[in-house]
Amino acid sequence: MRIVFLNTTGQIGGAERSLLDFMASLRQAQPAWPLSLVNGNSGPFVEACDGIGVPVCVERLPEELARLGDAGAGGPAGRELSKAVLLGRLALASAAALRYTRNLRRTLEELKPDLIHTNGFKMHVLGAWAKPTGVPLVWHIHDYVSSRVVMAKLLRMFAGRCTAAIANSASVAEDLQSVLNLRMPLHEVWNGVDLNEFSPDGPELDLDALSGLAPAGRGVVRVGLVGTLAKWKGHDVFLRALSMLPAKLPVRGYIVGGPLYQTDASQWRLADLKQQAAQLGLAGRVGFTGFVRRSAEAMRSLDVVVHASTKPEPFGLVIIEAMACRRALIASRGGGANEIIRDGVNALAHTPGHAEDLAGLIVRLAHDPKLREKLGEAGRQTAERHFDRARLGLELAPIYQSIMSARPAEAA
Repeated sequence: MRIVFLNTTGQIGGAERSLLDFMASLRQAQPAWPLSLVNGNSGPFVEACDGIGVPVCVERLPEELARLGDAGAGGPAGRELSKAVLLGRLALASAAALRYTRNLRRTLEELKPDLIHTNGFKMHVLGAWAKPTGVPLVWHIHDYVSSRVVMAKLLRMFAGRCTAAIANSASVAEDLQSVLNLRMPLHEVWNGVDLNEFSPDGPELDLDALSGLAPAGRGVVRVGLVGTLAKWKGHDVFLRALSMLPAKLPVRGYIVGGPLYQTDASQWRLADLKQQAAQLGLAGRVGFTGFVRRSAEAMRSLDVVVHASTKPEPFGLVIIEAMACRRALIASRGGGANEIIRDGVNALAHTPGHAEDLAGLIVRLAHDPKLREKLGEAGRQTAERHFDRARLGLELAPIYQSIMSARPAEAA
């Protein structure tokens, strides 16, 4: 079965890391199946695909399409953009979208896929528009559709051209069904992680040096938020929580990551977060590393990993990555995260957006190394039992096979 994956960005965010894991696992489960990727830009994600043996064709996404996004128009990033401004940008991008879909269709016709698997809202729409007649299309949904004012309407418009959908959690699947009233098959497949890469043992990073800080003293507990700078990931909440800690508590905070995406109004700038930290009096108490290529190395450098999303988390890849690295975890309640964490067993849970609640849990873990060890051990066991990426190909292949086996009956 010849499968072509479609993705927009060349950077590696959660959706891209998930797709890497799916492709790597599928290659192991079905080594005879040719896999290839059409990507909207070059970058680390393309290099990572080369590393797992998946050939890549870069079909560059026009700037006006790459920058277009509705997360900041009432979606998870808040209301930084008005709907009127967003609709104006959408109108301006329509000509570029038409040109891009023509080019994408030509590329797909040359690749001759048996099945197309799209990753990300933009590519769900563009892929549905561009796919050759008769080729099944699978949408891989990583986020809540109900929070995306424009994308929800576009997905409804193109749902008839999609054959099946995969959701990364039961929470996302329920949301998708409620918004689109799907008639197609909808499959729930949790994300996975490479348990060899995200392991308790391995290289670590010097977070202080990367942040331009003097080395932390002996006994300092390192607490960090790792991930993209999407506004709903709670970096501002984390900073406020750090400012509430007792001055003599031996804790240093870290924000690990940088802005990845080209969409407007959906992510923090590092300068904004540094300014917030300065206003909160956190000079010397929090470090900003910028983008790091291997997040596992950053997690192994921490004593506590914080997940602080202010909106319900569709899945929470950083949660299972921290668990796999056997690190004590504080996670925000809600959404797909509730399917992973067991409060007090493999993580401590806090109320989304509640800095005082988060600060109290940081204090608790800073004072209790045995609890940190207990949570880390239970988290690693959770990752090994449920989130080994080796299972992804074993779950994905039967979905593809069921789609292909249904085609003759549909044609009849």
